Amino acid sequence: MRPGNAPIVPSFADTLEKYGLNLRRDETHTLQVNVGLLCNQTCRHCHVEAGPDRKEIMHRETMDEVIAYASRVPFKVIDITGGAPEMIPGLEYLLDHVAPLTTKIMVRSNLTALAGKKSEDLLDRLQAYRVAIIASFPSINSQQTASLRGEGVWEKSIEMLKKLNDLGYGQDHSGLKLNLVVNPADAFLPVAQCQVEKRFKQELGEKWGITFSNLYTFANVPLGRYRRWLEVSGNLEPYMERLAASFNPATVNNLMCRTLVSVSWDGFLFDCDFNLAAGLHLGMGQRHISSLKTLPPSGTPIAISDHCYACTAGSGFT
Repeated sequence: MRPGNAPIVPSFADTLEKYGLNLRRDETHTLQVNVGLLCNQTCRHCHVEAGPDRKEIMHRETMDEVIAYASRVPFKVIDITGGAPEMIPGLEYLLDHVAPLTTKIMVRSNLTALAGKKSEDLLDRLQAYRVAIIASFPSINSQQTASLRGEGVWEKSIEMLKKLNDLGYGQDHSGLKLNLVVNPADAFLPVAQCQVEKRFKQELGEKWGITFSNLYTFANVPLGRYRRWLEVSGNLEPYMERLAASFNPATVNNLMCRTLVSVSWDGFLFDCDFNLAAGLHLGMGQRHISSLKTLPPSGTPIAISDHCYACTAGSGFT
């Protein structure tokens, strides 16, 4: 039993100090753009609590500021996330204007938001701009997917994966990347990535003729809707203990926050999308994208909190 009000786990800052580590920015090369929290799903593990009733979306004025920033400084990668980016009005406008400014664009999708006639123009753009699709696909088990995301989600996801394959995504030598992301269903850490990728490739290929490029397994971050589920289910303490016990010091130098700057739907800057969800502004201080003329300097601190354990557990978020 924990005595009194003792913390569940040592603070992330204390753990870094224990290993003689600090978390500071390297050369920034990725601009992550959270275009809003509107989504057609209400996933249990969502750290930003996206859903159909969320009103936070990126408006044209902020999109123009994102485009202007990407014009001022060189980004190798522009990573568009949400919510469901496909549902945000003006996403095509954003893609049209950032495509000439970078060598790689990624769009994170839940697959079902890409379905329907309204998405045909978007799919054409994704294909034309060689946009890499990072698709969240939690399970090859339909019942497990339904418990996490709702009835019918699994079937619609399978159909969209087939359609993306027909467009060349995930096909060898097409150059169109289709990467899958898998998060654990409950309060567990992910199993070995190579094992999951092998199993998914075998089953999706044999049963549905689906191919994809790569698969990544990540631990769920204890923020937002997922944190509330952990609290209600009595899993918060054991989950945090599990994350902290799995801290891998080798992940720290390669964490994505060291080379990424994340902009919210209203234009404020963060070290990553998880800090955005937690309301922890850029480690160098609160900044709006309209005021930043250069890349965040190398060596500046990164804002940290105990949710960072999720990014350093096992193989980590790198």
